[in-house]
Amino acid sequence: MSFSNLPDLVLEPMIKTALMEDLGSYGDVTTRTVIPDGVTYQARLNAREDAVVSGMQVAAIAFRLVDPSLEVTSHTQDGAACRSGDSLMTISGSAASILSGERVALNFAGRLTGIATQTAAFVEQTKGTSARVTCTRKTTPGLRMVEKLAVLHGGGFNHRYSLSDAILIKDNHIAAAGGIRQVLDAAKAQASHMMAVEIEVDRLDQLAEVLEVGGASVVLLDNMDNDTLREAVSMVDGRIRTEASGNVTLDRIASIAATGVDYISSGALTHSVRTVDLGLDF
Repeated sequence: MSFSNLPDLVLEPMIKTALMEDLGSYGDVTTRTVIPDGVTYQARLNAREDAVVSGMQVAAIAFRLVDPSLEVTSHTQDGAACRSGDSLMTISGSAASILSGERVALNFAGRLTGIATQTAAFVEQTKGTSARVTCTRKTTPGLRMVEKLAVLHGGGFNHRYSLSDAILIKDNHIAAAGGIRQVLDAAKAQASHMMAVEIEVDRLDQLAEVLEVGGASVVLLDNMDNDTLREAVSMVDGRIRTEASGNVTLDRIASIAATGVDYISSGALTHSVRTVDLGLDF
């Protein structure tokens, strides 16, 4: 599957921050000490397990920021499947520059490939249903942009990028504002016509009140078992979109999708992903 990635310019500040953190105040002292000036090499970024690739664009930017003269050639694209042993990228040029950019490039690529791979596994379990698998805001601080991009590479969809994207009324909002009717009336009175409104419920009586009051375009069905989800979908009867959230695991997601919900959101796509084993071999 092919995706249009973000412009390099948008990603560079994040990657520069990571490189500056790794290079410290005095640069790569090991490489500067033991690698003679002028030594050139060719390195390959290789997959050491089967995966869905993400972070190739980010890794390439990392190497080029360290040394614009490096020749970086990608042999795959973000969103593509790879097998253990596949060569994903070749980096040619100054050995010192390659070594100085190696860890940041691998950190990004390994984590983002892990997110894409896990997302693809979740999506696979929903085949044959209309449910969309989405991520959440449970992302690594400072890395949300690329982690959400990795979810897209894995075949998933994005929820809100930030608090400013949409109105999502959670249980604490309802408690603080005085009830479901109060929050929905406030949203109807003040929200822009361009701003989506979603509200969270964890009981069917709350759902009934949401449907009675109106004003929401999506209802988040939080931590409901599958029987309750089916009843909730029946109650809604297509009037608004339904999103299941809470206790969404790889073992359970197929049964959640079978209840008829429109969306299934899972923080596990980003907050507890396993980094895929990628290596840079000279």
